[in-house]
Amino acid sequence: MSISLTNIINDWIPDQSKVIDFGCGDGSLLKELIDTKKIHGYGVEIDSKKIQECIAKGLSVIQQDIDDGFEEFESSNFDISIMASSIQCLKDPHLALRRMLKLSNKCVVTLPNLGYWRCRADLVFGKMPVTPNLPSSWYETDNLHLCTINDFEKLCEDEGFIINKKIFLNPNRDRSFLASISPNLFASEGVYLLGSK
Repeated sequence: MSISLTNIINDWIPDQSKVIDFGCGDGSLLKELIDTKKIHGYGVEIDSKKIQECIAKGLSVIQQDIDDGFEEFESSNFDISIMASSIQCLKDPHLALRRMLKLSNKCVVTLPNLGYWRCRADLVFGKMPVTPNLPSSWYETDNLHLCTINDFEKLCEDEGFIINKKIFLNPNRDRSFLASISPNLFASEGVYLLGSK
């Protein structure tokens, strides 16, 4: 069953909610949510070129390194925060998740799965994986903390984060039977809706 990542996130976000997107990139997801869900959206991005793309789309965005914290947003009362395909690039991903769940009731997190069978095969043959979800060579990547689906869910358990929903996707960003029954091996990406106790 084909489903886009944008559609998954769109389904999880209520109309007219207040949303902050950390690592918003060129702002495509945020713009889509504003247009379809009438959200009040804000973006955080470190790349100045991507910030210009956000501004060209008419988005509210600030330039900031997520690892530096979110103090300026602490009184903003967001409904949902998003971190799509960025968590593995952070120095302290567990701290970022804690901060996100202090800013908002729920957060959406997507991450590439290093446990995916093609990644395992590359490692067996002595090379770092390059896949659609991990497209850069080891010397070009921004990734600092790659993990598996099992690793991420163990982190959530250790930190007391509640996994409200999760969807596992194959390399085509489709749901598949194999990814659903054995996500750590057959999912190339995990999509999570988290809350706190």
